[in-house]
Amino acid sequence: MPYYDNILEFEPNLDGADLRIGIVMSRFNLDIGEGLLSACTAELKNNDVQDSNILIATVPGALEIPLTLKRMALSDQFDALIALGAVIRGDTFHFEVVANESARGVTLVQIETEIPIINGILTTDNDDQAIARMSHKGVECAQAALEMANLHIKIDEIAL
Repeated sequence: MPYYDNILEFEPNLDGADLRIGIVMSRFNLDIGEGLLSACTAELKNNDVQDSNILIATVPGALEIPLTLKRMALSDQFDALIALGAVIRGDTFHFEVVANESARGVTLVQIETEIPIINGILTTDNDDQAIARMSHKGVECAQAALEMANLHIKIDEIAL
């Protein structure tokens, strides 16, 4: 008999019927972004998120994503947010700056606002790697957003 049989445990829940999801997508590397977005929105809909409960905002690049996420988080209109984009290595150090700072920004917004934010900004060495990952990553982001939104709702409802 496991030690946690009589302990409350939250099971993963992907039901999106009553959830409001915001998505911020970078237009830089647009084909990859749209591939991520297509897979992500399809998975949200497969889990009963209504079109009217999804908002998509696009921004020029990955460094603009955190500020838009913060504005959306502070609006109190969303149960979870998703960041989508692609930072593909080039010939300069700029890749490192954009990849690191966009990830740091997404994490900071999540911690500061206490809204689940799923980081779906791909960081790859080349276009082929990004193309190979975009559909799967888009689905994963949608699932993680639904699971985290439902988990936070349950945590807010529970009184021990």
